[in-house]
Amino acid sequence: MILYPAIDLKGGQCVRLKLGDMGQATVYNPDPAAQARAFATSGFEWIHVVDLDGAFAGKPQNADAVASIIAAVDLPVQLGGGIRDLKTVEAWLSRGLRRVILGTAAVKNPALVREAAARFPGQVAVGIDARDGFVAVEGWAEVSSLPARELALRFRDAGVAAVIFTDVGRDGVLAGVNVEATADLAKDLGIPVIASGGLASIDDVHRLKAREKDGISGVIIGRALYDGRVDPASALKAAA
Repeated sequence: MILYPAIDLKGGQCVRLKLGDMGQATVYNPDPAAQARAFATSGFEWIHVVDLDGAFAGKPQNADAVASIIAAVDLPVQLGGGIRDLKTVEAWLSRGLRRVILGTAAVKNPALVREAAARFPGQVAVGIDARDGFVAVEGWAEVSSLPARELALRFRDAGVAAVIFTDVGRDGVLAGVNVEATADLAKDLGIPVIASGGLASIDDVHRLKAREKDGISGVIIGRALYDGRVDPASALKAAA
């Protein structure tokens, strides 16, 4: 199981939000590249990046910060936020990004997901953010009437590399990962699922690892790392 340390970008800085609220942002590092190097030194094998401003604007807003992260570490980087067309997908992958995450586009332009996955095998993931079981879009500012599970199943045969499932109600509040919902989705899909939202302690890593056989391939870790609640070495050992 892969652990993905998270770098969420707002105004060029590394922040964490509470419940996806841009008004509740805590700055943890003004230098995203330095934060990426710290994660690499800790032994992580991937880095998960979100352009928060881009998610709201519908187009990249922290391109320089993302580029600095890619240049700073010799690790694969995945990025979500503000990627809404094939041109942007292609541009990011050509700049060294390993994987793009399509979230709002998966709801509003599902054909884009299929086309991108076909053109760039293994480099496209679908991000599904759920609030009370329904898909949230536009940086979580809007909640649709579409059930998260239904959206995921639409891409079962699309050739995407993974589905990233975030329980918005747990994100940034250290409430614990919604392991059951994530495992149930992974079993139904047959596609690798990356858990996200609420990881609070090493216990969450152990609980997710126990359901790896159901298709949980990884977990994104944010605030718990920054606050020191999860020791990187211990978490990596548990995931392995």
